[in-house]
Amino acid sequence: MSKKTAFITGASAGIGEACARVLAREGYDLLLAARRIDRLEALSAQLTSEFGIHTHLLALDVRNVDEVFDTLNNIPEQWKQIDVLINNAGLSQGLDPIQSGDIGDWDRMIDTNVKGLLYVTRAVAPLMAARQQGHIVNLGSIAGKEVYANGNVYCATKHAVDALTKGMRIDLLDKHIRVTAIHPGMVETEFSEVRFKGDIERAAAVYDRIEPLVADDIAEAIWFVVSRPKHVNINDMIIMPTMQANATTAIRE
Repeated sequence: MSKKTAFITGASAGIGEACARVLAREGYDLLLAARRIDRLEALSAQLTSEFGIHTHLLALDVRNVDEVFDTLNNIPEQWKQIDVLINNAGLSQGLDPIQSGDIGDWDRMIDTNVKGLLYVTRAVAPLMAARQQGHIVNLGSIAGKEVYANGNVYCATKHAVDALTKGMRIDLLDKHIRVTAIHPGMVETEFSEVRFKGDIERAAAVYDRIEPLVADDIAEAIWFVVSRPKHVNINDMIIMPTMQANATTAIRE
């Protein structure tokens, strides 16, 4: 195994997959988790062939607390030496005003974006603390810095990620664990398709006549963050497309 190992949740697509590719390029062995194990298997085959790294794959739903702890407690010992944790698993469901929001959508966002992040961090942070080293990168959003119409619960979950990141940074300071939050603006991934539950036309309209970020933009930013010297921590990073000023202001040409 290589000297460093990264654990990425939600690694089967989008930003998580892009992070896997970038960190494999940089020589990291990868602990990859997602619900869609078939996608992870295809990704693993490609990365091990191209970069000669090692991978360990986990079919994992971060919303299930027992599954998270059972899975991570039973990984091989060598994979417990996690240098970088990228809490990437997250989603948005629906775009409805609070008075007509779908409670199932609310539960799924809270369970994934907040509780899932907490479960995985609770399982991994003690391993890092025991070694007195590590780096946790939490994927937030511009929705964690601002609130926009009909974003209510999604924005609340990403504000929670922002607050949790700050709290983690304080709690883990004496364990020499760095903690970073990455807050992207508009990124063209499966995000909008998931938000609109497979409505491809509605999802495509989000990116109409605008050049959004792509997953690789965020992955390269995360690589910059984790590759800083040990005495440097990037606390917080907001990344926006040039054509987007904030959560609600963009130009379309």
